[in-house]
Amino acid sequence: MILITGDTHGDLSRFKKKELRKLKKNDALIICGDFGFVWDGSKKEKRILKKLGKRRYNVLFVEGVHENFSELEKYETEYWCGGLTRKISGNLRQLMRGQVFEITDKRIFAFGGGRSEENDSFLHPDDEEMQQRFKSEIPSQELLEEGLKNLSENKNKVDYIVSYEPPAKISEFLRLGDTDRNHVNTYLDKVLEQVEFTAWYFGRHHINKLIPPKYQAVFDSVVTASESDYYKKGKK
Repeated sequence: MILITGDTHGDLSRFKKKELRKLKKNDALIICGDFGFVWDGSKKEKRILKKLGKRRYNVLFVEGVHENFSELEKYETEYWCGGLTRKISGNLRQLMRGQVFEITDKRIFAFGGGRSEENDSFLHPDDEEMQQRFKSEIPSQELLEEGLKNLSENKNKVDYIVSYEPPAKISEFLRLGDTDRNHVNTYLDKVLEQVEFTAWYFGRHHINKLIPPKYQAVFDSVVTASESDYYKKGKK
């Protein structure tokens, strides 16, 4: 079983949700960005990460835009279930951008990162720390190309897509026609057009909303990764 939720922002209460009791060994909870538990490198933080890593199921996340990227980069990368990850602690891992994973017999394309509102309104180009954060939150052209390459190697077919940003078309629908987009949204539109998939989950907009037939915005809900009833009916 794979469960999906949205931004946790370092809040442990999400891990008390009753839905998580169903998860067994080798199952997974995937968080769609802004994980937030890797933040300051403190002893308290290390204890929390160790505790999360001891859960019987896998705790997996793609990064959002409100992360401490410099702290995340301190963890070494390794391959796991077919794709590149950062092992944070035990069963706790970051799913790297543009990678395809085989988890509980399901093929999953992961793509974290995006562009924050702070980045758009930033007025202090001499602040090197903030500039580095903004640079880290936006996927590089190399990672965009690697993602398409990995999808192509999987014949452009996966079961689920998990991302922080949604495709531009879905973002514009949620924003009632607002065409303000970033290049990650545009890139994910290309993925949408080229790839066959069953369901797409994203956390960007801090809402819980099904967008028929197969897109789902997740925030504080915990949903089962599967075909929506709407999509199943449409295939019959």
